[in-house]
Amino acid sequence: VLIFLGAALLTLPAAVADGQSIRFLDALFTSTSATCVTGLIVFDTGTKFSLFGQIVIITLIQIGGLGFMTFSTLIALIIRKKIGLRARVVMQEAFNLFTPSGVVRLAVKILLITAFFEVSGAIILSWRFAQYLPLGTAIYYGIFHSISAFCNAGFDLLGRIFGPFASIVPLNQDFFITMTVSVLVIFGGLGFPVIANVMASWGKKRERLVLHSRLVITMTVLLLVIGTLLVWAIEYANPETLGPLPGWAKVTNAFFHSMTTRTAGYNSVNIGAMHQATLFISTALMFIGASPCSTGGGVKTSTLGVLLASVVSIIKGKRDTEIFRRRIATDAVFKAIAVIFMALSVVLLVTLVLSITEAAPFLNLLFEAMSAFGTVGLTTGITPTLSDIGRVLIIALMYIGRLGPLTLAVAIGQRHYPPSLHYPEERVMIG
Repeated sequence: VLIFLGAALLTLPAAVADGQSIRFLDALFTSTSATCVTGLIVFDTGTKFSLFGQIVIITLIQIGGLGFMTFSTLIALIIRKKIGLRARVVMQEAFNLFTPSGVVRLAVKILLITAFFEVSGAIILSWRFAQYLPLGTAIYYGIFHSISAFCNAGFDLLGRIFGPFASIVPLNQDFFITMTVSVLVIFGGLGFPVIANVMASWGKKRERLVLHSRLVITMTVLLLVIGTLLVWAIEYANPETLGPLPGWAKVTNAFFHSMTTRTAGYNSVNIGAMHQATLFISTALMFIGASPCSTGGGVKTSTLGVLLASVVSIIKGKRDTEIFRRRIATDAVFKAIAVIFMALSVVLLVTLVLSITEAAPFLNLLFEAMSAFGTVGLTTGITPTLSDIGRVLIIALMYIGRLGPLTLAVAIGQRHYPPSLHYPEERVMIG
């Protein structure tokens, strides 16, 4: 409903800079991308849409990034309405928690954490944008990009200054802008329970970091470091990406790209000019994505962590999957396998169809599809050239990626209860 409402508003002449209405399909694409905090666009946001249209987009990003249930909780608290058990159970499912206990308290923490990061980011970005823009415009740009970055959306207005689809490329040597955006994206992608747990571990009570938080932080750091080193090594001498930059900027932009592939969508270098190896690595990072209960997409860092741990356990001949001296439940391992299998299946199927309907190279189409599924928003430049069929496929993929392939499959499938009997066990050959 929110996506279609956003699309309807974006088709209004008042939402477009030149007053000429855009097609509903293009408005639906933009609304889906904003609500699913993806960042793929068929029009440059800064030049195509009016102030009204931009406000519609950033509102969709904020609601989509935090989740409808979080905003519902905020409204309920404002009007002093009691939140019943049914609503708490729905919130439990929305936040991917194990119990409905404490969901309202978590929702309040989410709102406070979001306000802290977005306000802090807006102040720093407004200060930096004031170097290039009048103060009033700089403040507006600071607020817009802070929300977009923390929600991992990747929408920007910089096309109005530097030309359509410029993103952060012209500012890739502005350390404060690139690093502020990076910090906002990383914390937005960590997941609110992790941030709350880390904050509690620093508080007076000194709560311990739970296994989930330790796993998410470890995987996030590993992926950032590995991604940065690989991008830096491969693109170091590329004259169209990192090549012309000074040494320190090569490192910061390699880090920025490693970070942004994990569902952010901003780009500080020309994605279309990158080596094929870098595009392939970026595709893998986009597939992994952010962490559970965050503003990002992908199969999630914890899913990959559990899968890797299960592989290590099998290699060591252990029956149990263990992480940090804790045993992982078998159903969690099965769920991780199911999520990764279904995600790969959906992305590859859409890529196959795109290879029939579109004229772009296969790797570029795979990159586009993975970017949509991971709600990333990076593109090699083919998004505006997609056919109507291609746009519909990407819209569907963005929605599936934000909702989660396993969640969608369970929602549309019939609920089966476990049988009262068990069939005889028999072995099959694996590998």
